[in-house]
Amino acid sequence: MTPEPFFMLATLLFSLGLIGLVSRRNIFVVYLSIELMLSAVNLVLVTFSRLRVDMGGSVMALLLLAVVAAEAALFLAIIIQLVRGRQSIDSDDFSQLQQPKESA
Repeated sequence: MTPEPFFMLATLLFSLGLIGLVSRRNIFVVYLSIELMLSAVNLVLVTFSRLRVDMGGSVMALLLLAVVAAEAALFLAIIIQLVRGRQSIDSDDFSQLQQPKESA
């Protein structure tokens, strides 16, 4: 089987993730878009690994899955704090997380 269908699928997944990342303000949609983009990168890594008959790409994909798991825990913790503090999941609320500077 040729690698072109896998590259086309990865391109489609990455494009959908990029569109979701740019066009949405809901923080859950942004998170899912990032995950979709990382899945596309994993697909490309595994495809190159199979194409070259080398396990390097598969090992990189497994390491990327570990990074994705850590990123998911951190991102969900940020979402929980955002909902508790602002009662909103709008991504524009991230710019308001800093405390105001005190005037002298």
